[in-house]
Amino acid sequence: MPVRILVVEDDEVSREVLALLLQAEGYEVESVDSGDAALVHLQTMHPRPEVVLTDMQMPGTTGDALARQVRDLCGAETLVVGMSASELEDGAGREFDGFLLKPFRMETLAEAIAGGTHAAGDKPHSKDENVLSGVVYEKLAGSMPRPRLEQLYALCLADAENRIAAMRQAASDGDDGAYRRGAHAIKGGCGMVGAIELQSLATSMEERGLRDDHIASLNEFLLACERLRRILVAHGINHNRANDL
Repeated sequence: MPVRILVVEDDEVSREVLALLLQAEGYEVESVDSGDAALVHLQTMHPRPEVVLTDMQMPGTTGDALARQVRDLCGAETLVVGMSASELEDGAGREFDGFLLKPFRMETLAEAIAGGTHAAGDKPHSKDENVLSGVVYEKLAGSMPRPRLEQLYALCLADAENRIAAMRQAASDGDDGAYRRGAHAIKGGCGMVGAIELQSLATSMEERGLRDDHIASLNEFLLACERLRRILVAHGINHNRANDL
């Protein structure tokens, strides 16, 4: 019997990528978009999943509080594995059986299920890979039809640009928290599809918050979106299929 995994992820891009990759590896996958939704779903999910793979930063019930409640519902037989685009702060993650740093390979998830506790993301190996990870791209391309791959990258770019627009509004309102949350969401989604440059820029924006040069950072991010589009075109990817999802 395949291992049953419940994916808990509020970012649509990350949730979609994870489900596709896990299914391609032979896992049986269900997914929900929040910790609160996971707790409701687990009450009626039979048999229980062997693994709950959850993002560590989401609205509502999240982090160690979510892990404790999942364990109360599922018992010790279910592994609870956390994931995040950021390193854990001191003291966080104590209730989890493992932790994965986005983006991660399926092999590292298998290690976490077997008892590993941490996995780092892929590193770029060429100039183009400073923009798009070839390892992640090839993994995705090998796990789905080309139209679906096009839809995925179109969704990633559309989501990132929409969040940048919201971050501009947050900056105009002087809302540093909303600005940082937008950057964090971009970081996670872009990381999962191997958009390394966008992930790096979003990481910097999240860490720095609102500063005198935040407008330049937002503009730089949009230029990086265009660089990613050019590379995707070179791979034969039509990036205008988001509405087909």
